[in-house]
This record gives sequence, structure tokens and C-alpha cells, in this order.
Amino acid sequence: MLSQNTNTIDIGFTHDDFAALLDKYDYHFSPGDIVAGTVFSLEPRGALIDIGAKTAAYIPIQEMSINRVDAPEEVLQSNETREFFILTDENEDGQLTLSIRRIEYMRAWERVRQLQAEDATVRSLVFATNRGGALVRIEGLRGFIPGSHISTRKPKEDLVGEELPLKFLEVDEDRNRLVLSHRRALVERKMNRLEVGEVVVGSVRGIKPYGAFIDIGGVSGLLHISEISHDHIDTPHSVFNVNDELKVMIIDLDAERGRISLSTKQLEPEPGDMINNRDRVYDKAEEMAQKYREKMLAQQEGVSPESEEYEVDEEFVSATEE
Repeated sequence: MLSQNTNTIDIGFTHDDFAALLDKYDYHFSPGDIVAGTVFSLEPRGALIDIGAKTAAYIPIQEMSINRVDAPEEVLQSNETREFFILTDENEDGQLTLSIRRIEYMRAWERVRQLQAEDATVRSLVFATNRGGALVRIEGLRGFIPGSHISTRKPKEDLVGEELPLKFLEVDEDRNRLVLSHRRALVERKMNRLEVGEVVVGSVRGIKPYGAFIDIGGVSGLLHISEISHDHIDTPHSVFNVNDELKVMIIDLDAERGRISLSTKQLEPEPGDMINNRDRVYDKAEEMAQKYREKMLAQQEGVSPESEEYEVDEEFVSATEE
């Protein structure tokens, strides 16, 4: 009987070494990672994605977009490769949960922060209203316009479906707060055509103890009680009624806060004319405004203006619209 010797060649590489090598090249995924994946199966309410893990990852339909999705085919196609956000650790079956919505969400906040830094004006459709204001979407994010920052005579409910120009008031990703202003956008657009020292015609929109709000071409300016007349006034109600039409002069334009400050006091030929002889104020408005502009220019150039017939009170106390 012939004996057969089997020679084992030592190659210096064991099964344990091979397992370790596999582990070395096995990808380890963690929640928060962004990875490339390929769609290989579309399911009724989600999709299976190959990201190189031992088990196919899964993306549910509600994580496919920042917007509403009714079917996976609206967002994904078979064999498509794209980025995915790892949402959760592996479940008991070793499967990871993915998200596209989270990536879009992060990039949307980055974009609106950039738009805010640029002080950009954006446009968006109102999709709903509530007691506090109106709701819009900016870059897919839900934004809120407070009622005090909606400049329109329409009822809020009638704004649904209307596109509005908007400026950013607050962008806070941590608190999920995106607050916008329609009023600021309108005032800025109006301000581009207005100048300090200009006389404009407006109508009284509202009266408060501290002043009257004047509608000038669709935007509101404040005529503070201290800027109505050189004579003392107890309350603006004693001088104006709602819907009164009057001439006012612009004395300040604050684009950042969306405010226009107005004056009739600076248009008075004589102290107290706004109370005793309003027609004279309106007749002399352009003449008095020219004197005001010349005085402001002289002050800017460091030249003392010529003496006035009466002392002008330079104090103006700003107030915010309630």
C-alpha cells in the first residue's frame, strides 16, 4: 500500500487574518454621516439603497424630500446614485435608515442664512393663515409672517395663494424659527424712490397716543406727536381723524427696520400753523421743505445755518407700530 503524504504549505495567512482583513475593509456607518448610495429597489412606501453595507439600507417615503411625496418614483429612480443621510443605527436586522429630507433641510437653512446675510428680498406664496399671521415656504422651509408685518388692506384669509415680496426678520435653525416681513420689503422698495426732505401726500391710517400712521403709496410712515407741530399737542386725536389726507415731509428712512419717519412740524411757516392754519402749511410745504434740506446740507458740511424766525426743536422720539 502506497502511503501518500500531503504537504501543507505555510503561507503565513490564517483564517483569523482573513476575517480581520474583511473587517478592515468593512465600512462602518454612523448616524449623521452622508454617504453615496444606489437605488436598487423601489417599494410602495420607501426604497432599498445599496450604500456598501452588509445589508441594504432603507429610506421611508416621508424621508425622501423636504416637500410632500406621494410615491417614491417622484423622487428616486432605479439604479440612481445620490447622497443619503444616515438617520439611525442598524436595527435588529442590521438595516440602516436613510434620509434625503435631512440633507435638503440642512442645505435649506444654509441657503436662507446666506440670503439673510445678503439682506435679500425673496418672494413666496402664502399657503395658509392663522390668528397670528401668514405661512409661506422659503427654500422648502416653513416661514411665518407676523400680522404686524403684513402690509395689505386685504383680510389675511384672502392672501392664501398670493405671492408676496419678503425680507428676513429672524433665521434660527436651532429653534426652527424663520420669520419674515412683507412690510419691510414694501418699505424698502418704496424707500428706493423716496428721499429725506421730500414732501409726500398721505392719508391717516391709524391714530395712537404717540402719533399717527400715514399711508404713503401703500406703505406706512409714523408722524410722531412731537413732529406734528411746534405748539404743544395733548393727543394726535385732537388734530387728525382717520382717512384725513395731508402733506408730510420725510425726515428719516430706516430700511433695516422698515420704518419711515414723517413730520408736519418742519413744514410750519409759523409755530402752531398745523393746529390753527393747516392750509397755509400745505401751501408753503415745498418752500419750507427746501429750507429744511438746505439746513440739513449746511449741517452736514459743518456750516452754521442762517438764523431761523423761530427755534426748531430737533428732538424726534422714534416709536414702533403696535
